[in-house]
Parts: sequence; C-alpha cells; structure tokens
Amino acid sequence: MESYAAGETEPSLLEETIGANFERIAREHPDREALVEVASGRRWTYADLDRDVNAVARGLLAAGVAKGDRVGIWAPNCAEWTIVQYATAKTGAILVNVNPAYRTHELAYALNQSGVKLLFSATEFKSSDYRSMVDAVVSTGSTSGMALERVVYLGTEDWDALVGGGKGLPESAVADRMSTLDKDDPINIQYTSGTTGYPKGATLSHRNILNNGFFTTELINFSEQDRLCIPVPFYHCFGMVMANLGCTTHGAAMVIPAPGFDPAVTLQAVVDEKCTGLYGVPTMFIAMQSLPDFAAYDLSTLRTGVMAGSICPVEVMKRCVSDMHMGDVSICYGMTETSPVSCQTRSDDDLDRRTTTIGRVHPHVEIKIVDPATGVTVERGETGEFCTRGYSVMLGYWDEPEKTAETVDAEGWMHTGDLAVMREDGYCLVVGRIKDMVIRGGENIYPREIEEFLYSHPDVEDVQVVGVPDEKYGEELCAWIKLRSGAEPVDEAAIRAFSTGKLAHYKIPRYVMVVDEFPMTVTGKIRKVEMREETARRLGLS
Repeated sequence: MESYAAGETEPSLLEETIGANFERIAREHPDREALVEVASGRRWTYADLDRDVNAVARGLLAAGVAKGDRVGIWAPNCAEWTIVQYATAKTGAILVNVNPAYRTHELAYALNQSGVKLLFSATEFKSSDYRSMVDAVVSTGSTSGMALERVVYLGTEDWDALVGGGKGLPESAVADRMSTLDKDDPINIQYTSGTTGYPKGATLSHRNILNNGFFTTELINFSEQDRLCIPVPFYHCFGMVMANLGCTTHGAAMVIPAPGFDPAVTLQAVVDEKCTGLYGVPTMFIAMQSLPDFAAYDLSTLRTGVMAGSICPVEVMKRCVSDMHMGDVSICYGMTETSPVSCQTRSDDDLDRRTTTIGRVHPHVEIKIVDPATGVTVERGETGEFCTRGYSVMLGYWDEPEKTAETVDAEGWMHTGDLAVMREDGYCLVVGRIKDMVIRGGENIYPREIEEFLYSHPDVEDVQVVGVPDEKYGEELCAWIKLRSGAEPVDEAAIRAFSTGKLAHYKIPRYVMVVDEFPMTVTGKIRKVEMREETARRLGLS
C-alpha cells in the first residue's frame, strides 16, 4: 500500500474570518472567562475581551491602518499580544510576528522585508531593552525606505493614545471594515527559523490558521469548559494558532502563566487556575518533570494537552500520562508553513500510538511520503520525505515567489524536508530531517533513532546527536548529552559500553560532549546546524 492518506471531512471547515468567528463565540459565551494573565492578575470574559479588541481595532483604523497593511508585534507573551492578534484580524491588517529573541539586525530585516507600517513592542524583558533596539534600527541607514510610521510600546501611554485615538470613530467602524474582509485574505506573517540565510515570511490566511487551531483542539475534545495553560510563545503558531485560536473557536479560557517559560511558574498556574490542558515542547515538559518538587504540584485538574515543536522522547510522554494526569495528551506534528499541524494523535489512541508516532493525517488534509530524489510515493514502511496538501498550506513566502515554488510544488504539495515513515495503520513517524541525516561510510543514519536509545541511559536527561566531519568515513556521530542531577560522569567509553550489543557499531557515537544546554530557537527547537559547527570547532575537525 502506498504511503498516502487523506483526513476525515467532518466536521466541515470553518468558512469565516477570524473576527467573525470570535464575535460569534463571544455572543454564545459572553460571561465565560476568555483570558487570564497570571502575572498581573488581569482577567477578561469573552464580552470583556471583545470590547477591548474592538477598542484597539478602532485605534488602528483611526491610525490609518488599511486592509492588508502590515502591523508588527515584538513582545513576549502578554494579554496585549492576544488583544492585538484579534484586533488586527478584525481590521484586515496582516500581523507580522517578530521573534522576541531577535536583535537589531534581525528586527530590521523583518520590518523591512514585510513592510511593517505600525509596530507594537514591549519596552523590556529580561536582558532585552526593546526600546533602545527599536531606536537603533530606526536611526540607522539600514532602514532607508522603511515603511514604519509608528511604534506603540505596550503598557505605556503609547497604548492609551492608540486606544484613545479610536474613541472618535463610531461603534460601527469595525463592523464596516470586517464586512470587506474575506476568509482567504492574508492575515499573518511568521518568520520561520532559518538555519541558513535569512528567515522566510510564511504568509497565512484567516482560513489557514482559524481552522488549524479549531481542529487541533477539536481532536483533544475541547469545549467551553476547558482552561488551557499556554507557556509556549505567541509569536509562533504553537501559541497564537494551536493555543489562542484553538481556545477561542471553542469558547475555552486562555491562561498565560508568564511572559517567558518558567517550569515552576507554569505548574503553579495549572494548579491555581485549575487548568484542564497544558501545551509545551518536549524540553518544557522535561524541565517541569525534572523539578525537585515536581510531585508536590496537584495537577489533577489536567486532562489533556499537546506536545509539539520537536520529536518527544517516549519516556517523557509516558510521564505526562502517568504523573501529570494528561490521559488525553496529544502529539502534533507540523510546520509554520502548514498553519502548522498536519498530523496528530487522537485522544482514544493507545499508548503505543501516542508515545511512538506523530499521529495520523489531520482533518481536511492530505499527506504522502515520497522518495526525495524522484518524488515518487513510497510504499508504507519505507522512509521518504513527508509532504502535505490542503487548506492548511500557506499562501506563500512573503514577496518571495521563487522560494515559495521551491517548497510548494505545482500540485500544491508542501515539501517539508522531514524524513518520515507511514506505518500500515496510517500513523507516521518522523525519523529526522533530510539535512540532518548522517551518511557514515555509505550507511544512512537517522540521529533520532540513536537519541531515543541513549535517552534510556539512567544518567541521561536529554540527548541530541549530530553528524560531524570525518576524514575516513565522511561523517561521524557526536552525542551532546545533558545529565540528570547527581548523575555519574559520562564519556565516550561509557556510551560505547552502554551501546555495544544494542546498536549497530556504526550507530555508536564516536564523540560525546556533556553540556548544560543545547542551542535552541525561542520555540524550543534544537539548532543542530549550530551544534555541528560547535562540535567541529571544539574537536578541531575540518
């Protein structure tokens, strides 16, 4: 049987704009809690949130923001981020998500490449002085021809001025603008984490992200009774689509535990707010489960959640079910360019499917596994490139048609660059990235397999495996290892002894580096390109 599958077609796709959907849900659940910002103690019902979203939307209209204008947001998680998300959707402005970890060079690129007209920005967070960085970008020659006209700093008089500017407009102004919008209009630009060159701006429509948020939470049985703890960043699809839009399409509550991820603060928010769901990337769940007082948190209100962003170690997933009460927890797989989810495990899947696969095809989506060289669909059980097609595929990379054509083919298939296997039952496994595959002496090695094995070592808390240059074999393996607290030291000899007889000799890492942390993107994705470069530098490999 070929490695092809199509998702179910019921329930139907939501054929609304984000604003229309939000207003419909707010009318149905006006008094239900919609948004909680734990750090400040602020709370909004759906009626409250719709009122504040409309106030900011009128402010944007008064500021001259037209349909299709780009409005940027550069801030860690906060209530204003969510309000801006829905306000821009109601005005038809295209929200440009700027990574909070960006610095001046990257900020200037994102603002210029997308043509941002108005920027919402935090003032500061941790070691980041956003105001001084914005000033530096605006004052340098790199911004010649920049479209930026106004900067609104969150939590300052700038915000009040923007909202105040809209008070002179009639209440009907927002509805009038919404009547001109279409569900297929572009509404969001998200810059993908580029590992080489500049990041690309994946451009997404109302239809793309509204439906993906809806179906992701539909598959974990969300309703207006649910309360979701959201420690993942809003600037990424995981936060603003799978979390925010997943909640608002069901009338559920969005709970923001903190501006940035903190494992103890996140767990305390779950306890205090009686959250039923929790999202996170694997590194977040590892951090929470590794807290010395983890067992002291009463997580009995949890029922479900999503783990995504990168492949999850099996043991971590099992602990989510057994120790965190997340019996309905789901694994999601996708990428920014596909809004993001293409595959997901179901709440009634057995433990094997929910701990060893990325699930099966999402509703209203098609997937296939193809030979990367020929494009021919491979048989089930064979490794190939994961491709997907359907409503969720992006409109394209902003102002980069050639790069779009390199990724989305003429038949609408998104080529992900991920190596995957579709099992006979239609469930898929990701075995690595095409570019991460290591070829040692002619043998194809998938680092993921070795990582899963080494994770079973009693002293290993987390592990990442990369290929590094080797004169004899072309490439050799290096394992970056984070040890558990109080663990015995580990070196190449210890790993070799642990692996011998269990892994083929060519899969046993030649090098081992014990580290405190891995280089990561702000969304928790491991930057293996950096790891390869750093390994080669430290070991003196050319």
